[in-house]
Amino acid sequence: MIGLTSEEAKKRQAAGQGNVSHEQTSKTIGEIVRENVFTYFNFIFFVLAILIILARAWNSLSFLVVIIINTLIGIAQEVYAKKVLDNLNILNAPTAMVYRDGSLKQLAVSELVLGDVIALKGGDQIPADARVINGSVNVNEALLTGEADEIEKTVDSALMSGSFIVNGECEAELTHVGDDSYISQLTAKAKKVNNKESDMVKAIDRIVKFAGVAIIPIGLMLFGQSYLFAHKPFSESVVSSVAAVIGMIPEGLYLLVSVRLALSAVMLARQQVMLHNMKSIEALARVDTLCVDKTGTITDHSMLVADFMKATDMNASLESENRDILQSYVKTLPDDNATMQAIRSYIGESDTYTSQDYMSFSSKYKYSAVTFGHVTYIMGAPEIVLAMNYETYREQIESYASKGLRVLVFASKEGGLPAGSLSNEYVEPIFYIMLSNPLRKNAKETFSYFKKQGVDVKVISGDNPVTVSEVAKQAGIPHAENHINAQTLRDEKAIAEAVQKYTVFGRVTPEQKQMIVRALKKQGHTVAMTGDGVNDILAMKDADCSIGMAAGSDAAVQAAQLVLLDSDFSHMPAIVSQGRNVVNNIERSATLFLVKNIFSLILAIFTIVNFLTYPLSPAQISLISFFTIGCPAFLLALEPSEERITGHFIRRVLFKSLPAAITDFAIVGSLVVFGETFGVATKDISVASAFLMSIVGFLILISISKPLNLFKSLVIGGNIIGILAAVYFGHRLFDITRVSQKCIMLFVVFAIASEPVLRYLTIAFEAVANAKEWLVRKFTRKKS
Repeated sequence: MIGLTSEEAKKRQAAGQGNVSHEQTSKTIGEIVRENVFTYFNFIFFVLAILIILARAWNSLSFLVVIIINTLIGIAQEVYAKKVLDNLNILNAPTAMVYRDGSLKQLAVSELVLGDVIALKGGDQIPADARVINGSVNVNEALLTGEADEIEKTVDSALMSGSFIVNGECEAELTHVGDDSYISQLTAKAKKVNNKESDMVKAIDRIVKFAGVAIIPIGLMLFGQSYLFAHKPFSESVVSSVAAVIGMIPEGLYLLVSVRLALSAVMLARQQVMLHNMKSIEALARVDTLCVDKTGTITDHSMLVADFMKATDMNASLESENRDILQSYVKTLPDDNATMQAIRSYIGESDTYTSQDYMSFSSKYKYSAVTFGHVTYIMGAPEIVLAMNYETYREQIESYASKGLRVLVFASKEGGLPAGSLSNEYVEPIFYIMLSNPLRKNAKETFSYFKKQGVDVKVISGDNPVTVSEVAKQAGIPHAENHINAQTLRDEKAIAEAVQKYTVFGRVTPEQKQMIVRALKKQGHTVAMTGDGVNDILAMKDADCSIGMAAGSDAAVQAAQLVLLDSDFSHMPAIVSQGRNVVNNIERSATLFLVKNIFSLILAIFTIVNFLTYPLSPAQISLISFFTIGCPAFLLALEPSEERITGHFIRRVLFKSLPAAITDFAIVGSLVVFGETFGVATKDISVASAFLMSIVGFLILISISKPLNLFKSLVIGGNIIGILAAVYFGHRLFDITRVSQKCIMLFVVFAIASEPVLRYLTIAFEAVANAKEWLVRKFTRKKS
């Protein structure tokens, strides 16, 4: 093979014939700035600022400082995350073997051009549409068509980009590249219709949209009620209306989510973990079932021949002849997987015998075959190869498997290559080859972590179930003794029953892996699937969260939502912990934001209905928000939180925020009513309301931070000191003035009442939540 010259490749790249997709994979810096500056709520804040300037209420503009700081932080952190992740994507760019200037070179797929000749082998993903010009391969097009059948491709056959080579070797010429390739066109269509967001992101979108719609009519009604009906001055009406609107805007909530997800991706990148989809962080945090393969996950990728035994009695001359046949067998096969590499290294290769035909290893049939003369030699899984007379050798084979060794049989049969199943063929064993993968370092600690976290582990492997069970026991996986041969599972119903009983599944086909994942999901589990081979892709595609090993096939890496770049499974506890930490902290922060938003909405409606003046000013709202929401949310996000996420995000947040919001409204609303009744000055009511809102804010902060530790106590204590210092040194800026003795008396009464009101409302809402959960469980059991 000659291929193109470097000069020809450069000309074609310059002519736009490169394998480069023009679809933007990450935001530009300009887009990040625009998305953070030109937002709907920033526009609202801009309009409010103009109104306050017209009203000459200069100190009420303090909220702009918080908005500007929030925007700058969002821009800075997204730009930083972009740089880290872009660098990571470059390091993990998929590559292909290409003929250039007459030699075979490894290049990034983006450097390929139209007409390039590439070399493909088992496990490779096809980087662009191509035509086979030499050799033959079996191809799986499941990622494109959904069909898992292996399709044979010979000379002049078309290869579609995005599909992957199961076995065999070939050279192919690229016929369509970049945006013209099948996978690029399919991806473009898919992205138009498949925009699935996580439960958390969808919930926050709904909250933000509701607030965005509600603030305009409520703001106008407040202004009209104050200025037109109560005949308050223009400046006072504007300030009170703006205060209510600012209180209803979740200005930091959406920013918090995007920044936390971006920073989480950066933190994972530092642990050699790449996210193809940041939304998968939430799925990972919710995972309660982890499906893993044996090889590459529990054990190391390296493979060794641990033992080599004669299957039957044979004299030295016959044994030597059979060894020569085995050496010629491994020489003939083009397979270059870890198993074949280990056997070649141990047995050696020779040209003693010339083959008439061969069949590469297929994960579907679980064997390979080569014909020498009138005899076909087969190597693969004993129960598959020795189907008719497996029982004769079962005890001997399982004695090896029970030691955690993977057993292959080298056998022979009369005639040509088998057509598929060997169930009706008489096959005679010659040698047993025992292979072993060393247990991964820290495997026991990793699975111990999942046990403590309540995450169930299912081991799904193509190997002998006895072997897999023994390895799983060595790794400390709970209930690893419960194993089953997946060949006995004939349909989806049998698989659905088996996933409830068994931990280890052996002799699993790629289609069965997919059915196991689907069965677990139907039973209400959130499933993560790890994989490193082409046989894992169908299951990874259906899992809630897919985790690929970079040392595995290109196809598995590209199909995964999350990739372990160093293929070290021991990172998983840190990854799951990071996911839970992010979602738990976002949930905690969202609770703080919603308390203010719900309280402001209810209080605004209350003041409109009762023709009262909204008691708080924009400056006071900004002060309270910063010290009871913004600053604590940022600091508490640093605190580890590894509780597994369950239930719907919006329900959990609402059940936590509603008691505090109602408490805020009840206390502040009562103060306003009593103040009006006893003739307390409007300014005094405003100051007392601000302090009451601060007290309830710190009470809810303490409540959601339980159990308290030194760090959380310092955060809460520091913010209490901070707000007192801000009031002392900036009382004019924040509209804090001296109040009358009458107002102080009312304030003390309501301040004392705030704690029991919040406590009993919280107990009531928890009781409702528990009752609802009990009813859901009862209904689910009755239905099943």
